[in-house]
Amino acid sequence: MARETAGEFEYDVDRALVTGATGNVGSWVCDRLADAGVDVVGVDRERPPETRSNLSFRELDLCDQGETWETVHETDPDAVVHCAAVSNPMDNPGTRVFENNTESTYNALVAAGRAGAEVVWTSSQATYGALFAEGEWVPDYLPIDEDHPFRPEDPYGVSKVCSEEVAKMVARRYDVPVTTVRATTIHTPDERRTRPPKEDVSLDSDDVQGSFGSYVDVRDVARMVEAALAADREGHAAFVCAADENYLGPPTREIIEAVCGTLPERCDLAGQQAALSNAKAARELDWRPRYSSVVDDGSDADTPDWR
Repeated sequence: MARETAGEFEYDVDRALVTGATGNVGSWVCDRLADAGVDVVGVDRERPPETRSNLSFRELDLCDQGETWETVHETDPDAVVHCAAVSNPMDNPGTRVFENNTESTYNALVAAGRAGAEVVWTSSQATYGALFAEGEWVPDYLPIDEDHPFRPEDPYGVSKVCSEEVAKMVARRYDVPVTTVRATTIHTPDERRTRPPKEDVSLDSDDVQGSFGSYVDVRDVARMVEAALAADREGHAAFVCAADENYLGPPTREIIEAVCGTLPERCDLAGQQAALSNAKAARELDWRPRYSSVVDDGSDADTPDWR
C-alpha cells in the first residue's frame, strides 16, 4: 500500500530511468521524480533544450535492442518508467505505430527485468477499442474497469494490448514488480489553456467518441507513477488512470447514448461520473485524482523545467 505523506508518496528509489523523457507524459514524470530527489536518467530520440538538477539525458532509440540494454545496464536504475510511444495512428503509418510501440516496450521492459529494476509503464484506454473504432463501439458495461475485454481495431490499441502481455511476461520471467498505467485521454495544462469552451466541443470528435469525455490530468499520471513505486507488491497489475468526472458537463449516460446510440444493460453511472473507473487505483495504490479540468483551466500550472 502506498504510504502518503506531506511530500506525497514515499518510495525507495535512488535512480530511475524514464523513457519518452521529452514527451507530454515523460517530461512531467521526469520533473516530478527529480523534484523528489531521485537521480533521473531521461532517454529519448531528441535532446531537450534545457537542463535541470537531478536529471541527466541520453539520446537513445529504444528500437535498438543492444543500445537499450546497454543503457539500462550502465545506468543501473532501481526503476524504469517507460512512457515512450508513437500515439496517433491517424497521423502515422500503422506499421510504424505498431512496430515502434511493441519493439520499444519489449526492449525497455526486458532490459529492466534483466537488471532487476521495478517497472512502471504507460498503456492506454485504446486497449478497450473505443478510441479509434471505425463504427459504433458499445461498452459491455459501465463504468469500464480493468477487467473489461479488449476490442481494439487500430494499430495503436493493438500495440498496447501486445505490450501489456510483454509487461506480464517480464513480471513472471524476471520476478520484478510491473505496473501498467492505463490512462484515458491525457490533458496537459497547456492544452487546457487553449481548449474551446465545453459547449463548443462536438460529440463527433474522436476524443469524445473514444473516451466518452473521460480524461486525466498529466500531473495525475505522474502522481500515479509515484504511487506505483510506493506500493509494496509483486507481479503485474494494471490500473485505469482517470479523473472522477467527464470534462464536458452533461451526465455521462447522455454522452454515451449520443455517441453509441444505446447504453449497455449494466450501467452504474451517476451524473458526470467518468465512464472509466479509477476505483482500483484508489483501493490498491491510495491514488486519487487531484487535478480537474472542470474547475482548473491550467493557468497556474508550471511546465516541466527542462522540456
